[in-house]
Amino acid sequence: MSSPDVQELLDTNSAVVPESLALTLPREKLEWMLGKMCETRYFEEKAEELYTRGLVHGTMHLSIGMEASPIGSIAALEPDDLIVNHHRGHGHTIAKGADITTMMGEFLGKEPGYCRGRGGSMHIVDIAHGNMGATGVVGSGIPIAVGVALALQMKHSAQVVLCFFGDGATNEGAFHESLNLASIWALPVVFICDNNHYGMSMSYRHSMNISKISVRAGAYGIPGFTVDGNNVLAVYQTVKECVDWARAGKGPSLVENLTYRWRGHSKSDRNLYRTPQEIQEWMQRCPIKRFKQLLRDSQIMSEQETETIDQRAKETIDRAAELAVQMPEPTPENMEDEVYAP
Repeated sequence: MSSPDVQELLDTNSAVVPESLALTLPREKLEWMLGKMCETRYFEEKAEELYTRGLVHGTMHLSIGMEASPIGSIAALEPDDLIVNHHRGHGHTIAKGADITTMMGEFLGKEPGYCRGRGGSMHIVDIAHGNMGATGVVGSGIPIAVGVALALQMKHSAQVVLCFFGDGATNEGAFHESLNLASIWALPVVFICDNNHYGMSMSYRHSMNISKISVRAGAYGIPGFTVDGNNVLAVYQTVKECVDWARAGKGPSLVENLTYRWRGHSKSDRNLYRTPQEIQEWMQRCPIKRFKQLLRDSQIMSEQETETIDQRAKETIDRAAELAVQMPEPTPENMEDEVYAP
């Protein structure tokens, strides 16, 4: 069965972004967006390669094809704002300023990694850059984000939290309880659903009786938006408005970024629940190619300039992987460090 076209799901309460928005943003910001999207793509392609070589412990969850959602969202933040992530979060971590070599080291389970090799792909934490981490449990980061937002409110801080999760998480009780509390307390949090159309192996259209996840915001009296999540500028504009709304003390919002993962749920996923044709349809909407073309059509950058940014990103990832592979493994002598229960 072919997946519904994005435009079928975008209507009057969805974000509509004119292409001219690119002309109003500083060139440095546009370069940053393109560079981080390319770094994310190359990081995950390199991760896939390292997995094939037998260098990765356990499984991994790739977000190839989804790069516009994390990059566009985090581009709307100030440096001291915070994020709470989910298990498919390499792009979010990169966008929030992580050192990619340290990140790659954690992915490979190395001692110099962000969590000393204990967390791996799904649990990277980078407190210094405002990444409060992720868990591998679906939806479990949502109440954590509400707790962080409550702490910020109690401290009278101007910071805002972005909370990322997938479409499957919106059927969890934690999602509904968290949105309710955030709404009645007017907390400075923006809930962002990376809707890649599949929770594990089931289409979200078969697990909920609504066409858009964003309508669930109405049950809690907060704004809700559905966005073309493969359009980085659409994501940026909508999340920026929601961040400004939260920073002004007006409370939370829910943003649904419609996107698609090209790979399976994890490396054990054989993709038997969707057709090659469906995947190809979505690959034609590649967020990186679309953004490059927009920058060229708007005469903001030449093809040579966009490809220079692309190549620089690839070199960054290749260099990080080379260094990470050589990092030392964790040793038995300190295996009980950071263990807080007997």
